[in-house]
Amino acid sequence: MEISPNAKPPVCKILDYKKFLFEQRRREKEIKSRASKVVVKEIRFGPNTDEHDYEFKKKHAIKFLNEGAKIKAFVFFKGRSIMFKDKGHILLLRLAQELEEYGKIEKMPELEGKRMTMIINPKKN
Repeated sequence: MEISPNAKPPVCKILDYKKFLFEQRRREKEIKSRASKVVVKEIRFGPNTDEHDYEFKKKHAIKFLNEGAKIKAFVFFKGRSIMFKDKGHILLLRLAQELEEYGKIEKMPELEGKRMTMIINPKKN
């Protein structure tokens, strides 16, 4: 097995190739298991979400951010409620402002079909 091909002269080592492959796969698996997995939690609002419901969902968002999960907050427009795009935008910006100490906005509110979506990353501790 060639260890470093760029060296002069090239460095080689004699070993069992199957064992080498096994060790290599095991190392890759260990590195993959150590990598942090990104969890995305979704919070759904309507354009006319009431104050109590908003506060309830905001508390959940704070809990998710403290746990280290990303938040995908979205306003879902049904039927003719798409006329209230500005209400949905204001609602998401208000949420972002109130969660400012817990997380940072990754993506500003953006309309995608019948959904207005915003993504918030947790702040590092």
